[in-house]
Amino acid sequence: MPAKILLVEDEPALVETITYNLRREGYEVLSATDGADGLRVAQSASPDLVVLDLMLPTLDGLDVCRQLRRSSNVPILLLTARKSEADKVLGLELGADDYVTKPFSMRELLARIKAMLRRNQVINPDSRTSFGPFVLDDARHEIRKQDLPLALTPLEYNLLRFLLQHHGSTLSREMLLEQVWGYDYAGDTRTVDVHVRSLREKIEADPAAPHYLLTVRGIGYRLDLD
Repeated sequence: MPAKILLVEDEPALVETITYNLRREGYEVLSATDGADGLRVAQSASPDLVVLDLMLPTLDGLDVCRQLRRSSNVPILLLTARKSEADKVLGLELGADDYVTKPFSMRELLARIKAMLRRNQVINPDSRTSFGPFVLDDARHEIRKQDLPLALTPLEYNLLRFLLQHHGSTLSREMLLEQVWGYDYAGDTRTVDVHVRSLREKIEADPAAPHYLLTVRGIGYRLDLD
């Protein structure tokens, strides 16, 4: 079955261009031209990925992202014309997995979408990995703490999984971008920092003094199991 992608964008020319290119790649495409309708379609159609513009009528992209994250872990790729670092970080903190800044090349957009869909696939359906009070379950694509599931997004799950596979090793932000996000480092390591902070809030007893997910100053992050 082709992946189902929801495009929420209010510029008609851009909707037409993106839709054409996505369908040419074999994806099923749904679209909405305002935030309220985009949220409704996302909740009813269960897309595999949402491409979401920030500047939308009726309900802006940040509000759509916030409300969608209350009920769904669908991967979200933001389209933003905003240059402000604060806007981009806020989108990530609200649960978006990644963003592309307008104007962008279609090749870049398609590469990001392919990478997001690829990393959301189950790697080994029979794999379970334990550390401390946690169990990572690839069949369910979830992590449980003392048998209670934690609300991780697909990206957070894959980030934790990659860190666990390389536990004890310090991993640079650039490596994490390339291996977890699935595209070459393009200069924005803040994306990694935001998702690490979110992940700490979900797995650490005290995120300000983490026990498992440690910062190695000037380099990146390390997952310790002791």
